[in-house]
Amino acid sequence: MSELKQEQSSEIHYNMLFLWLICFVAAMGGLLFGYDWVVIGGAKPFYEPFFNISDSPFLQGLAMSSALVGCLFGALISGVLSDRFGRKRLLILAGFMFTFSAIGTALAGDFVWFNIFRWIGGIGIGLASNLSPMYIAEISPAHMRGRFVSINQLTIVIGILAAQIINWQIARPVPEDATLEFIRQSWNGQQGWRWMFGAETVPASLFFLLMFFVPESPRWLVKYGRNEGALNTLTRIGGPVHAEAELADIKDTLTGEEIGRVNFGDLLEPRLLKIVGLGVFLAVFQQWCGINVIFNYAQEVFQAAGYGVSDIMLNIVITGIVNLVFTFVAIFTVDRFGRRILMLIGAGGLAGVYAVLGTGYYLQSTGIHMLIFVVTAIACYSMSLAPITWVVISEIFPNRIRGASMSITVFFLWVGCTALTFTFPFLKNTLGAHGAFWLYGAICVLGFFVIWTKLPETKGKSLEAIERELVD
Repeated sequence: MSELKQEQSSEIHYNMLFLWLICFVAAMGGLLFGYDWVVIGGAKPFYEPFFNISDSPFLQGLAMSSALVGCLFGALISGVLSDRFGRKRLLILAGFMFTFSAIGTALAGDFVWFNIFRWIGGIGIGLASNLSPMYIAEISPAHMRGRFVSINQLTIVIGILAAQIINWQIARPVPEDATLEFIRQSWNGQQGWRWMFGAETVPASLFFLLMFFVPESPRWLVKYGRNEGALNTLTRIGGPVHAEAELADIKDTLTGEEIGRVNFGDLLEPRLLKIVGLGVFLAVFQQWCGINVIFNYAQEVFQAAGYGVSDIMLNIVITGIVNLVFTFVAIFTVDRFGRRILMLIGAGGLAGVYAVLGTGYYLQSTGIHMLIFVVTAIACYSMSLAPITWVVISEIFPNRIRGASMSITVFFLWVGCTALTFTFPFLKNTLGAHGAFWLYGAICVLGFFVIWTKLPETKGKSLEAIERELVD
């Protein structure tokens, strides 16, 4: 059946404008995810003196991790809620939470409220990081699904770069010998960091409004017996022939008693548990490959390489530009070369770069070559593990448990991210920057081995074909 569908797909004229529009709107959840996730790195040198937490590794880690704790909660509830209420409604809720959090964090008067509003934004991240790639995967034609799901990573990167540029432009120059008290009393320490968080209000409110105009996922509609609505959406995407074939294939993977039921219990079936286990490993590995400490702790990473505060802000923007450029490499290669080879390149490449980067820190080497090593690691990550992990975990789970499986997988992704973010200050203090990067390099070697032995190739296959291959 899948071969017939692949032959038919070459004859179908897809409504590409409609597809691009709804995928970009859904992927705005990724943009807000990227912005909200990274903006704190640029604001960190200024809100820490304001809240008097510069000398407390625990409170520093708490401030950096409060949004990530929200991510855990958002990811955990997204499976039940999205399978019950749909992908669209939950993405609208995420847009509201991003908007509310941006305003609240910018106006926070004390450290407690700062963390509460960051936690609320984190719930939005947990929802969007789960639902945006899943929605796009469920609505995209098989032969171009990798490209469209990678758009979500592209918007994440755009959000990251936007946060970096906005932080850089908002922050006023800081003298190299500035004390913490000087920073606290400066415009940066009193108002600048607030504007960094508050700037998110514009894209967040736009995402909230635009999500009202996109259709619900046809696969979720079929799961709840709303075949007519699914048929209408599929017809708008590829015409009547495409719609009838897709509808029949989707219904074939759902039995009558599975319609409208959230199947968390099915995750314990041995044949499904191994798929969920693979997804969880890939999600955690994407975080513990170590790149995210560069975004979240850019100040410490570049400071150890010999850069001052003002130079650090510019270097962060450079890393964001590289991140964006190499994400396009993934978009143009994921449906051509496949998922597996790009994941292997990412894991192996990072292991090698970390070995060199850790050696540089061990030798206390400083200068532009250290920036080049960091940029090389980001380039490797951006064209492989960053986007392709989202593609893989959005497509390997069966229709009847996709919401539940994505919820569990993304929950553990944020467990990994929270643990990574919270532990880096302690790892840096105990192992040194060199030891931390050598540790991440060893983890990349492990990831390479698991990908080599366990990850199948999924390019060009429908979600239903992948399900039959992995489960039956």
